[in-house]
Amino acid sequence: MADETDVIYHRQEPREAPLKGLTRLHVILFVATFFTTLLAGMLQKGINPVDEPWRFYEGLPFALTLLTILLTHELGHYYWSIRHHTAATLPYFIPAPLSPIGTFGAFIKMKSPITTRTALIDIGASGPIAGFIVSFIAAAGGLFYSEIGLVNSKAGGMVLGDSLLFSLLTRLIVGTPPVGQDVILNPVAFAGWLGFFVTSMNLLPIGQLDGGHIMFSVIGRKHLWVSGVLVVCLIIMGEVFWNGWWFWALLMSVLGLRHPPVIFDEIPLEPSRKKVALISLAIFIVTFVPAPFTVME
Repeated sequence: MADETDVIYHRQEPREAPLKGLTRLHVILFVATFFTTLLAGMLQKGINPVDEPWRFYEGLPFALTLLTILLTHELGHYYWSIRHHTAATLPYFIPAPLSPIGTFGAFIKMKSPITTRTALIDIGASGPIAGFIVSFIAAAGGLFYSEIGLVNSKAGGMVLGDSLLFSLLTRLIVGTPPVGQDVILNPVAFAGWLGFFVTSMNLLPIGQLDGGHIMFSVIGRKHLWVSGVLVVCLIIMGEVFWNGWWFWALLMSVLGLRHPPVIFDEIPLEPSRKKVALISLAIFIVTFVPAPFTVME
């Protein structure tokens, strides 16, 4: 008599059409963010939008580049959510009319639990990796049109810090500025710098940030202890480098350091995804800026 074998059939849900979750709110927020980033791009060029509205096109390079970076990041999450049959919304953009960059970013909402650690790392890492690639192209391309000029020593001016990667790109493409001068970033290069910054912030291995998802998929419940230690590190960095780290430490604590478990926690992470975790860690290291903003006194 032949042995009987149990067969378990898994019914895969049909994948959503790309625009099935698109709502009026998505469109309104995206259009609003386009206009606020366009306004920010105009102001960066010293254009008064009230007196010279016809010069709006000069704000387009910054606005379109930054929106492309943010959209690519979020669609990376969305695509892998659908691949792993996890319900998710399309991106919600957050306009910021009074911000010098015109936006507080974008996000998607997960509408169903994530099933496995492999799915978690795919969904968590895809956004930063995709956004990093576009940011790299923008930074490198924009630096070709950037130039070296005198530093504006006006009190209250803002100086951007450099990550390892952005510093290397600047030296290779623009060169090393002489004493008393600095690199004046092209709007596209500035958007690339912001893309690196957003990528590194999302890859902080804390709570439910993208980096937190990646860390949980690798080390499981030990994630909570690592998150707690890193929040303390942010507090220390706020004293040493940039006061803004205090806000991030508070925000992470309020949002919660604990990561919800995946449904099938007993299924181990696929070995190939450990390479994805290492790639994400490398991207975090080369894009992280300890003191991203410094006010000139």
